[in-house]
Parts: sequence; C-alpha cells; structure tokens
Amino acid sequence: MTQTTKLAALGGLLTALFAAHMTGTAVAEPTKYPLEIENCGQTVVFDKAPERTVALGQNTAEILFMLGLEDRMVGTAFWPNRVLPGYEAAYNKVDVLTVEFPTLESILSKKPDFVPAMLVTLLGPDSKVAKREDFEKLGIPTYMSPAACSVEKDTGNASNSKATAVYGIRKELWNLDELYKEISDLAQIYDVQDRGEALIADLKAREAKLRAEFADNENLTFLFWFSSPSPSDDAYLSGGNGPSGYIADLLGGSNALKTEAEWPALGWEGIMAANPTVIVAAQVDRKRWGLDEAENKIAFLTTDPAVSQMDAVKAGRIAVISGAALNPSVQTLYGAEQLAEQIRAFDLP
Repeated sequence: MTQTTKLAALGGLLTALFAAHMTGTAVAEPTKYPLEIENCGQTVVFDKAPERTVALGQNTAEILFMLGLEDRMVGTAFWPNRVLPGYEAAYNKVDVLTVEFPTLESILSKKPDFVPAMLVTLLGPDSKVAKREDFEKLGIPTYMSPAACSVEKDTGNASNSKATAVYGIRKELWNLDELYKEISDLAQIYDVQDRGEALIADLKAREAKLRAEFADNENLTFLFWFSSPSPSDDAYLSGGNGPSGYIADLLGGSNALKTEAEWPALGWEGIMAANPTVIVAAQVDRKRWGLDEAENKIAFLTTDPAVSQMDAVKAGRIAVISGAALNPSVQTLYGAEQLAEQIRAFDLP
C-alpha cells in the first residue's frame, strides 16, 4: 500500500471503526442529588444534572457526545482534530468557541453551569485559560480529566525542553482505567449511568480484542510524531508513558522514546538514534503548522537526505493515525485500532 493510498483509506477506516453503536439492557441506580464527586483531590458538588456545559477539550466533548448529551452543551473549545465519524450531527449542535485555547471571557459568555476539561493547560493552576477557582467562586462546578491529574510537574526537565516544563511528566504507563473513571463520573453527573456502562463495556471489549491479537515483541518499537513548526525545528513527540506508550504496549511493542516527558521535543539526530521499527505520523487537523498534516510529515520523511535513510522509512513502515489519539482520550483506543490495521500489512521484525 502506498503512503498516498494509506492516507486516502484512513477516512474510510475511521468511519468503519466508529460506526458501531452501543446497546445495553442493564438498569443502573439513578443519581441522587446533591451529588458529590471526588475529582483530582477536590470534592465537587452537583445540585442537579448540568444543562449548560462548556466542554474544554476534544476528549471531554466527545465523551459527552457518546453519552448522547450534546443538548446539554452550550460550547466547546480546543479541538486538534475533526470530531469522531458518526458524531458530526452532535458536533454541529454545539458552539465551537475556538479549536485552539479559549479565553475565560469566551467561556463565561456562554453562561455555563458546568465546565469539565481534558488538560491542565485548559483548566489548571498554571493554565493561561482559567483556573478551577475562577469558576468555583461563581458557583460553577468544574471537572478535570483524571488522566490530566496523573501528570506531574517536571522539576528536572526530563527532555531539556520548554515543552516538557509546560506539559509535565508521567511516571507510570497510562492506560484506559482513567478514561473509564472519567466516563463513569460524567455519566453519574448527568444521570445517564446506563449509557456510561454500555460505553465502557464496548471500549473494554475492543481493548481486549487487540490485546489478544498482538503478542509481545521486544524488537517492535514505535515513534509517534505529533507535529513540528518546521522541518528544521525539534519535533513534538508523544512520550514514553503517555497514550502512545499505551498504544505501543497494546500492540505488543513499546515506545521508542523512554522519557517520562508527556510531550518531549527532540531534534532529528536524536530521533534517528532512536531507530524505531515504525514511525507513526499524526494527522492533526487544526492547521497551525504545515507539518500538522500527515502527508507533509511523510513527504519530509521520504525526501530528507538523512531522515529518509532510517530503517523504518526505507522499509515503508510509516503509519498514520489521528493526532487526537495521542492525548489521553476515547480516541486513543480508536488510534490503536487504526495503527493495528496498518501494521498487519508491514514486514515487522
């Protein structure tokens, strides 16, 4: 399969992966309000199910879409990629404040009664957007993705980059347990526990299917390239213990980068030294940089005099997945499925 064909087939593959609808017959206990949720070291109280949610981050919004809660949303922001296929109608019902980082003023203009977020850069003590107390002093409850809370500050600067200092480090390999916790919490907050249980069951079954297919292979390593401002700049990569590490582990391999940094920035000499078995080029739809596009990444990999000599490039072991899969999210499992579909055709060691 050529790289052009691979990119063209990606949209069809995504649609097929997201086409399945969840069904469930279990009846969960209804939520009793006021509800107290323990979230990232804070107790959050809900007097009723939210009706005017502003979801900060693609993952947060997509969980709500998958729970059928788009009518309870009045805004969303920070979307590095297009919405999951099958959820376009839900997405179109909600006002997208910006696909980048929003302002506190734009969020408050929607008069929210609940603000959940996927990243500490969107809602955290050092966020340039907002802090949890900005909303709490107005009586607006907040929620932070458990995956974001497990990232620690990088006081030692694990990869000697400003990016690491901003995005922190993850000391243990991330897995879907934190995602399942997030889905369960949100389902309880909105009193749609049956939908949450059905979604979690669906994701767990798909995760188990991949785990059973791919045996451990100590010679299989993946490098996940998110983006770069330009070919001459350091590349933003997905770190060893983040979602990319989880994807690599699920498919029997490991991340070629062993750093604890969540988003290390590395020059191409360092990337070539890592010598991954497979290079994964993320497709990022935000259009901030030219190298957000997977096809531009592939063009660079295959034409640069030095980089094109990497074993993975010469062997045609370049795969494409959604950039959203590299944030801890529902898209991470879908990204693993995308990658699995492609590496089945590779000649792996």
